Amino acid sequence: MGQRLFAPSWLMTGLTLALLVLFIGLGRWQWGRAEAKSVLLGQFERSAGAAVVLSDQATASLPRYTRVTASGEWEPARQFLLDNRTRDGRAGYEVLTPLRLADGRWLLVNRGWVPFTGYRERLPDVATGLQPRPDGGAARVTGRLDQLPSAGLDGGRAAPGMTGSWPRVTSYPSPEQLRQALASGQEPQPRLESRVLLLDDDQPQGYLRGWKPLGRGPEQNWSYAIQWWSFAVVLLILYVALNLERKAGTR
Repeated sequence: MGQRLFAPSWLMTGLTLALLVLFIGLGRWQWGRAEAKSVLLGQFERSAGAAVVLSDQATASLPRYTRVTASGEWEPARQFLLDNRTRDGRAGYEVLTPLRLADGRWLLVNRGWVPFTGYRERLPDVATGLQPRPDGGAARVTGRLDQLPSAGLDGGRAAPGMTGSWPRVTSYPSPEQLRQALASGQEPQPRLESRVLLLDDDQPQGYLRGWKPLGRGPEQNWSYAIQWWSFAVVLLILYVALNLERKAGTR
């Protein structure tokens, strides 16, 4: 290369190749996450149409975010409070209320967010307004089907208690953990749907909602991907620049 000789060491070459693989791989991972988020956003927007009646089909058999209408009987005495749910920087809970469907299955309805009272031993009253209808008819709810929120680290998980008073606080539970908590002597093996229903904003008997499919959109992940790939380009430039030596006898 003119008056310079490209003479990298094996150690530097190996280290550079390892870092290149790492940076490119991280960029591809972030790009893949962005594409997955874009798909979810599209599903959420397309599901804004008319709701379908949830009959005897399993919620897992329907596309995510499908708007459905379900009828059943509220179970206000056994509710769950999803912990570590924030709104505008405020700590709080999301309220999961069981709805007994006509065929005996349970569907958990996420009725929205309530603020943290400031005391762990003083839980919010979430049973108000869920009494049976005066005419004895079934409660009718409409919303989108979604998965339970998941934690990035297992350390953030806390299963609901199997004993004690209700409502029961839980953090990032699995459907199986919620099913076990709902079990009773009269119903040791309750049939709980794996998905929850996000109650529509205009539905009564709910709390603060305004559902969004994602906390942050795909733009952030695209930005991260470009940053990792930029690191790969800078690494290549440094690898070449730091390994150019003057040829013997040249100035």
